[in-house]
Amino acid sequence: MANRGNRARKTEEVVDNTINYVQCDGLAVMKIVKHCHEESSTMDLAQGALLGLVVDKCLEITNCFPFPKSDDETMDEEMYQLTMMRRLRRVNVDHFHVGWYQSANVGNFLSVALLESQFHYQTSIEESVVVVYDTQKSSRGFLCLKAYRLTQQAIQMYKDNEFTPEALRNLKVGYERLFVEIPIVIKNSPLTNIMMSELSEMMPEEQGHNFLDLATASVLENHMRCLIERVDELYQESTRYNKYQQAVFKQETEKHRALAKQAADNAMRVSKGETPIPEEEVLKQFRPLPVPPRLNATITSGQINTYSQHMSQFCSQSLAKLFITQSLQNSKEAKDAK
Repeated sequence: MANRGNRARKTEEVVDNTINYVQCDGLAVMKIVKHCHEESSTMDLAQGALLGLVVDKCLEITNCFPFPKSDDETMDEEMYQLTMMRRLRRVNVDHFHVGWYQSANVGNFLSVALLESQFHYQTSIEESVVVVYDTQKSSRGFLCLKAYRLTQQAIQMYKDNEFTPEALRNLKVGYERLFVEIPIVIKNSPLTNIMMSELSEMMPEEQGHNFLDLATASVLENHMRCLIERVDELYQESTRYNKYQQAVFKQETEKHRALAKQAADNAMRVSKGETPIPEEEVLKQFRPLPVPPRLNATITSGQINTYSQHMSQFCSQSLAKLFITQSLQNSKEAKDAK
């Protein structure tokens, strides 16, 4: 057992050390932001491919392009991606596929589809990551750009294709061990930094410093609404699993009762010199009940944890804004009083 635990820990270390951090070029970030905000206006999910290369435990994302919309049946997605990468290679742009990105709204990115997509990416491209950009939170002045990778336990869970409570317990898979967050760093070239400095000087002061937006009620309201919905889903999953456990307990009780009755009948048959009935005849009457999968409950728990963390961070930053605004207001009143 101890050796098995040591092997598991070593496996986790190898996976965690595959990528230490993600370095994203400013151009790629702007493309992701532009695409996600365009799709958010129509309430569609924005997805695209990430291009770059791996250098010394660092995944460098230098370019990206969006996936075609799913409602376009005439478009072959695989051929589209190959054509895009082939054309980028012709113009001497990094064309190696290193992951994909997806938009999110108030942190609702964790889903079965995301897990399956990242599993296929990570098993085919070991260094691949998924970058999640939250449009609503970023529009309030809090840039929310995060990179995730599946843990070794989650990959093994999908390889086994078993989502029963016993399988999850053996793999020690919980909502906190589905994904691991990779630090992400945004890097610009010196020429880009010079251009940004010149643009900031050209921008009027009253238009370039809208950092103290105190309208946080809508964001917190959406977070609370989503949190309530996920808690309700988790309650339904718990009710379904409790009904399964009650059915199993009832079946076990009936099975023991039938076995006890058969044992008494066999004793009478032996006393009469007759052949006893084997226990298999009784056990055939009780078929094992199907175990409900626990993957949905695990994902829902992860969503609840994500919403709680986002609300805590958002409230902390909003309180800091309130205190700063209060100090500015007090200094302005003191200045006017003089």
